[in-house]
Amino acid sequence: MADKQAKNADAGAAVAVDDPAKVRNVVLVGPAGSGKTTLAEALLAASGTVPRAGSVVDGTTVCDHDPAAVRQQRSVGLSVAPVLHQGHKINLIDTPGYADFVGELRAGLRAADAALFVVSAAEGVDAATVAVWEECAAVGMPRAVVVSRLDHHRADAMAEMAACQAAFGAGVLPLYLPAGDGLVGLITQRYFDYSGGYPPKVGEPAAADLERMAEARNELIEGVIAESEDESLMDRYLAGEEIPEATLIADLETAVARGSFHPVIPVCSTSGVGLAEVLDGIVRAFPSPLEHRPPEVTTPDGGEHAAITADPAGPLAAEVVRTAVDSYVGRVSLVRVFSGTLRPERPVHVSGHGLAERGHEDHDADERVAHLYSPLGSALREVPYCVAGDLCALTKVGSAETGDTVSSPDDPLLMEPWAMPEPLLPVAVVAKTRSDEDTLARNLSRLVAGDPTLRLDRNAETGQLVLWCMGEAHADVVLSRLRAGGADVDTEPVKISLRSTFSKPAKGHGRHVKQSGGHGQFAVCDIEVEPLPRGSGFQFVDKVVGGAVPHQFIPSVEKGVRAQLARGLADGHPVVDVKVTLVDGKAHSVDSSDAAFQTAGALALREAAANGHITMLEPLEEVAIRLPDEHLGTVLGDLSSRRGRVLGTEAGEGGRTVIKAEVPATELVRYLIDLRSMTSGTATFTRRHARFEPMPEGMAVH
Repeated sequence: MADKQAKNADAGAAVAVDDPAKVRNVVLVGPAGSGKTTLAEALLAASGTVPRAGSVVDGTTVCDHDPAAVRQQRSVGLSVAPVLHQGHKINLIDTPGYADFVGELRAGLRAADAALFVVSAAEGVDAATVAVWEECAAVGMPRAVVVSRLDHHRADAMAEMAACQAAFGAGVLPLYLPAGDGLVGLITQRYFDYSGGYPPKVGEPAAADLERMAEARNELIEGVIAESEDESLMDRYLAGEEIPEATLIADLETAVARGSFHPVIPVCSTSGVGLAEVLDGIVRAFPSPLEHRPPEVTTPDGGEHAAITADPAGPLAAEVVRTAVDSYVGRVSLVRVFSGTLRPERPVHVSGHGLAERGHEDHDADERVAHLYSPLGSALREVPYCVAGDLCALTKVGSAETGDTVSSPDDPLLMEPWAMPEPLLPVAVVAKTRSDEDTLARNLSRLVAGDPTLRLDRNAETGQLVLWCMGEAHADVVLSRLRAGGADVDTEPVKISLRSTFSKPAKGHGRHVKQSGGHGQFAVCDIEVEPLPRGSGFQFVDKVVGGAVPHQFIPSVEKGVRAQLARGLADGHPVVDVKVTLVDGKAHSVDSSDAAFQTAGALALREAAANGHITMLEPLEEVAIRLPDEHLGTVLGDLSSRRGRVLGTEAGEGGRTVIKAEVPATELVRYLIDLRSMTSGTATFTRRHARFEPMPEGMAVH
């Protein structure tokens, strides 16, 4: 505990903001390795929040505090790092860049009011980053671009800025260009010299730099003027008039806040180049929570409620955007306050609805918030309140799960949870010993509560405990957290739930006669079994004549048959799509009973199975694969090798194609991994159960 207290003390005192206009919530977005965490660390050090910048390689950064992140040397979870600049609080929301942790990215987008896209000057722009850009564009989220890692030996800042323009489209233009040991502002035509580190010295640029940047400056000015609400500016500019610098800057900031213009800033986190420009741009051009429309709210039962605004005096409406379990303080809930003011030592209402299919049952509970904290990575710094627009952390709110709404018990509210991707990689886990089973159950409940992209499936048919993950890296993190919590677990091959059916008619005779003194057991029945079309289910028909089976025992025969169908026959898989007809039987006036005829019905079905032909059925999944056109042939060929049946293809947005196909579930266990490998991580897919179909003869049954 002493180490934890020291860690919190080192972070310094947190500042509680009174005015939402002084808050900026910025999510850092970009591919793994682009330098998001390193940029956040440099901004923390430059602002004086931390004494020195940590290192991703050394595992000493503020944001990558999770042991899995330190081990993998990449972010695996969302982390918040507030910095103060020019009297404003900037909540930097660092998110993972790897596809497996897209759920953390979605949470970051929900908590933020603007996005800072970080791309490496040595790597280019990947398809996943373009997809997130389009997602932000769809909701009008303001965006800017940081071209990082200027000190990399393969860095080409000019080529990367051109790549950003090509990938992200119109409105993406450089605001600064590298020159010497710093940057030149294209609008201000000032040189920001970082040769002495941060902050830069401001001076006049070299004449050669102005000359080579003239074209880029003209393009930027035309782009800014095109976004201006003053329609006369373009005519004045084309007529040769010099537009005042203050006017251009004001129009640029307005266009960025509206989400229609996206400046590009080159940055080198190690030397400090561009850090001042990034901080200034965030404060001056990115919108405050007052300008960001909050999510719609209803009452917990779905009733209408007045719209909320970022008003500290309004009704309390906050959302849990991330849940973690700290080994010292227990459950920690990261909360974005959208309306009202959250205060300690006050009761709150916690409401979660709409994620039942993910294992999060609908729930409502009143809790008491003991303390509020401003998070700095894993460090928690106590604050007296948290106003609308700000982020804070709550501890020991036991019912709070990711996606829950926190409101006042007097005016309970509910926000619809944000869209989450479907986990598609199943991992079967088993406790090594009986003593590990209880620990495993406790740890799983905590993990599922905090990670909406993790789905827990207790398969009664196969007897397996299956975790549905976003990919191998996600599965590795989940297993690491389970083991760190004291549960010794192994993985095993995933079993697919199969079915069986009759492929041709069969007859069965069930005789259950026992006499052991006193009251005996007597029941005889004869049945005929016929196969039905797929999806027909089970039908039971009574054709007994002459009272051979007394009327009161006919339901008993059906009950026994149904129970045997559910248990399965020789292979143990449930039997479906059959019609069973009771045609004859015998009873005893004293020894016949409900239980005896249930047993006789089950025996008759088993004999029919021995006499007839049983066919195994496997689940067929309907999949929709969205991929770039250049990978179409490879994926189609792979689907054929998986016994897939292509139903058709259709053109998607952005040069992509959507393949619709039906594929056996047995062929999809590791399809997520294989598809990413075939398409360099550019393809995505969805799946849903279609029906059961006969399995080819000779295939292994698990």
